[in-house]
Parts: sequence; structure tokens; C-alpha cells
Amino acid sequence: MLSIDPNQLTERENYKFLIGSIIPRPIAFVTSQSKDGVLNGAPFSYFNIVTSNPPMISLSIQRSEGMQKDTARNILDKKEFVVHIVDEQNVEKINQTASSLPANQSEVQLAGLTPVESMKISVPGIAEAKIRFECMLEHALEVGGSGTTPGCDFIIGKVVQFHIEEKLYEKGRIDPIGLAAVSRLAGANYAKLGEMFSIERPK
Repeated sequence: MLSIDPNQLTERENYKFLIGSIIPRPIAFVTSQSKDGVLNGAPFSYFNIVTSNPPMISLSIQRSEGMQKDTARNILDKKEFVVHIVDEQNVEKINQTASSLPANQSEVQLAGLTPVESMKISVPGIAEAKIRFECMLEHALEVGGSGTTPGCDFIIGKVVQFHIEEKLYEKGRIDPIGLAAVSRLAGANYAKLGEMFSIERPK
């Protein structure tokens, strides 16, 4: 087995090792709003559950040369954001939002996505997602990087409202086939939900 010291690799090499190994990764499409009211949208695959009591989710938003991305800055300013699950039907439009736009331009508008009003926060979500979570900022940490320059903004949000396409939800369970969530691999590669199997947990 090959053994590699990450301190001997460049940041890019570590990045490629991680995203090629930790697969598949769920994709969060995050909407946030600037102080000027611009609706920002961006996909993130450094995303997961933190806890269910209360429901919290995490985002790791990488900085570019120490500069915060619009999403992180908006979340820290407004303390609100919406997380959507990326699926087979919306992934092409969501991919368009990965474009680097100036802060005064909306990726949501660029991709032709449909804003939808939230119930408990002021930031809109998008209608094209089968599941979305309205979130309030719970914690924000600056982590990683080199020296005094943080490498990313680690965001923990508390979910204050769930939205789900009605036909996907029955007896408290979500239909994974109907959701058709896609996941991120490395490079330009994505994955659909493949063959499912069950293993009972030990008592």
C-alpha cells in the first residue's frame, strides 16, 4: 500500500486526493442573499448532517486565495440561508451556478431557476428542488489555510423549516428513488443512486 504524507503534497494534490477518495458526496445547493438583495446560489459538496436534535447541517466553503466566497459572506452577514438537495432533474441548471460571477449578479437568475418565498426566513429558496431546508446560522468557524490566512469558512446551520415534495414523503420516510439525488465524485463526474442493499444493524 502506498503511504503519503499530506505535508509533502501541494494544496491542489491534497484536494484531488480527498475528492477522489471520499465519494460519493452529497451536494447542497445553497441560496443566500447579499445586503443589496442579490440572490446568490452555489453548489457545495463539502456538506453533511451534524445532528438531528435539533436538526443541523454543515457546509465547508473553501476560500480562494484567502478571500471569502459570496455565499459565506452573505450567510455571515444575514445569518440565514436555504439548502437544497441536488437531483437528476435540476443538476444541469445547478451546475450553471458554479460560474464565477461578480457579487452584484445572481447565479439563480443566470441559471433560470425560480425563486420561492421561505416561511421562516427572508432568504428565498428555489422551486426546482424536491427538498429544501430553511436554515439559521448556528456557528461559523474559520479553519484550515496557512499561517494567519484561513482556508475555509465552516458553517453550521440549524434547520428551522423542512420543505419536501409531497409524493416523496410517506409515514415519516423519504423515497430515495423518487428523490433521485445525485452525488459528487472527482473532476466533472457525478453519480446517480445505484443498486441498494440492506444490512441489519447489530442489536
